Parts: sequence; C-alpha cells; structure tokens
Amino acid sequence: HGAKQVPEFTQWLRVMDIDDGDLRQLFEMVDGGSGEVDLEKFVEAMFRMKNTEAKTATKLVKHLVTKLDHESKDMRAHLTLTLASLAERTEKALQMLEPQNQV
Repeated sequence: HGAKQVPEFTQWLRVMDIDDGDLRQLFEMVDGGSGEVDLEKFVEAMFRMKNTEAKTATKLVKHLVTKLDHESKDMRAHLTLTLASLAERTEKALQMLEPQNQV
C-alpha cells in the first residue's frame, strides 16, 4: 500500500478518519479503470467524501452497487458454466455405468 509509505499522508488519512476500505473504494471510483489516479482529483474526491457532500456519497454508493452487480453477474455466469459442465460429466459417468448395471 503506497499510502502507508508516506508518513505525512498516513497521518493525514488518520486525521480525516479514512481507513483502508475507504481509500480503496475512493481509488476505484476515481480510477476509471486505468490503474492510475490524478493526485488532484483523488484529493478532491477524498475531501468531498469525508465532508459528506450528498452528490459524492451518491456517486460512491452508485459505484459500489455497479461493482457488486458486475461481480454477481460474473459469478452467476461462472456458476452456470460450472454446473453445466458438472451435469455433462455426471451424465457421461452414468452412461458408462449403465451397461455394467444391466449384466
């Protein structure tokens, strides 16, 4: 975590009562998928978040809900594929056992 490498920044986060979860969520919200964040935008978003500006809080909640929605869709798709594969393998195994049961 880069934030913990700069003592002044760590202290500033502590004073603003920003924990690791808040920091991670804010980074993801400001990031936009690039993996990098403009320092000025980040500090501005952090300030607005901690001053509970309603628009910023709404954006944060929307971001989190959207992220959870994507993750749940990904999990559902993965589960569907896994169950289909399991059903197919189970059917093949049962077919292999059928001739032995008929003897």
